[in-house]
Amino acid sequence: MMTFHVPWLELMIIVPLLGALLVRALSDPDLARRASLIVCSLALLCAIGAWAEFGALGSPEARDGWDIAEQLGGQPLLVIDALSAPLLPMASLLYLLTVLATLRTKVRRLSFAADLINLAILLATLSCKQPWVIIGLLAAGTVPPWVELHVHRKPTRIYMLHMVLFVVLLIAGQALVTHGPDAGQLPIAAVALLMAAVLVRSGIVPVHCWMADLFEHASFATALLFVTPMVGAYAAMRLVLPIAPEWALHGIAVLSLLTALYSAGMALVQREARRFFCYIFLSHSSLVFVGLETATPIGLTGALCAWLAVSLSMAGFGLTLRSVESRTGRLSLDQFHGLFEHTPSLAALFLVTGLASIGFPGTVGFIGAELLVDGAVQVYPLVGMAIVLVAALNGLAVLHAYFRVFTGTRHMASIDLQLRLPERIAMLILTALIIGGGLYPQPGVISRYNAATQLVEQREQRFGAESPPAHLSQSRNSREL
Repeated sequence: MMTFHVPWLELMIIVPLLGALLVRALSDPDLARRASLIVCSLALLCAIGAWAEFGALGSPEARDGWDIAEQLGGQPLLVIDALSAPLLPMASLLYLLTVLATLRTKVRRLSFAADLINLAILLATLSCKQPWVIIGLLAAGTVPPWVELHVHRKPTRIYMLHMVLFVVLLIAGQALVTHGPDAGQLPIAAVALLMAAVLVRSGIVPVHCWMADLFEHASFATALLFVTPMVGAYAAMRLVLPIAPEWALHGIAVLSLLTALYSAGMALVQREARRFFCYIFLSHSSLVFVGLETATPIGLTGALCAWLAVSLSMAGFGLTLRSVESRTGRLSLDQFHGLFEHTPSLAALFLVTGLASIGFPGTVGFIGAELLVDGAVQVYPLVGMAIVLVAALNGLAVLHAYFRVFTGTRHMASIDLQLRLPERIAMLILTALIIGGGLYPQPGVISRYNAATQLVEQREQRFGAESPPAHLSQSRNSREL
C-alpha cells in the first residue's frame, strides 16, 4: 500500500468539519452560503488531489502517512482504492453544486453547517474499508436529516423507524460475521441481515416508503444529498459482496429489478413533482444494484459506471426541479405550467439530465447502460429485456414531466424567472460533465473496470474457483471492453 505525500484524505474530511464550526458562528445567511461555497470547493480540491495522486502512484490502494490509527499499531482508517477514488470528488461536487444553486430566497431554509457535517461524514464513509467504522459512519449519516425534520416539526416516525432498522440490521449482521465461524462458513443469518440492511438503506421494495416520506417533508436539498451519493451501494460493495454467496446476490438482483419496474410505473402516474423524482431515482438506483449483484467483471463495470452516471444526472435533475420550485413553489404534475418561455435553460437541462439518467446516446449514462445490459444478460438472460423496459418507462416519465412543467400553456409571471448567475454556473458544470463523459467515456470505463476486477478477485479469494465470477474470464472481458 502506497503513502500519499500530502494528507489529502485527512484534509478532505477536516476542512468541512472546521468549516461547519465557522459557518455556524455566522449570523448572516448569505455570508454563511459564501463561506460554505469556499469550504466545499476546498474539499473538492482535496478529493481531486487524492484521486490524482492515487492514479500517479499506480498502487491498488493508497493511504495518508498521518493516519493516527496506523501509527498506534492498528489498520489504517482512511484508504483510497479504485472503487472509492472517483466517488470522493463526485460527492464533494454534489454538495458544492447544491450550495451554489441555492438562491437567496432559500438560504434560511438550508442549514449550511449541517450540510458541511454531512459532507465530512460522507467523505469519511467513502474513504473507509473497515466494516465497523463504515457501520458507525453510516449510522451517523442518518442523524442530520432526522434533526432537520425534528427542528422544522415535520413527521419523523417513518424515517426514524426505517433508519433504526437499518442500523440494527447492520450491527447484528456484522456481529455475526465478526464472531462467526471461519471464512466460507458464515451463518446464513449474517449474510441475510447485512443484505436486509442494504435493501432498507437503498429503498428497495417493500422498504421504500421512507424515501418518499423524506422527499415530502424534508428540504429538497437535504433529501437530494442524502440519496444521490448512493451510500447503500457502497455498503453493499464493502460489507455484502465480498462474503455473500450466490443465492444472496440473486435475491438482491431480483428484488432490485422488481423495484426498478415498480418505481418506473409509479413515476408515470405521480401527481406531485417531488414524489415523481423520488420514484424515478429509485428506479435508476435499483438498476445499479442489478448490475452490482451479477458479480461478473462486465456486469460490475456497467453497474459502477451507471452508479456515477445516475448520481450525477439525477442530482442535476433534482437541482433543476429545485430551481423551478424556488420560483413557483411545489409543482403539481396534474396541470400544465408552461415555463419554457421564462426558463428555457432549465427546460434544456431538465431534458439533458433526465435523458442522461436513462442512458441516452451521447450522455454519460449511455456506456454504463450498455455494459449493464450486456453483463446482466450473460448471467440472467431475461434481465436485459426487463432493464430495457425500465429505461423505456423512465424515458416516458421524464418526457411526461417535461411537457407538464414547461409546455401546454402560457405562464404569466410578474417577476423575472430567468436563471441567476450561480445557477447558470452549476448547470454548465453539470452539462459539461454529462456530455463530456458521454463523448469521451474510455477513461471512466477503464477506471470502473479496474475496480470491478478488484472486487471480483476479492470474491474469488473467499469462494475459490467455484465463485460466481467464474462465468467469464478476465481476458475475455478485457477484449470486450
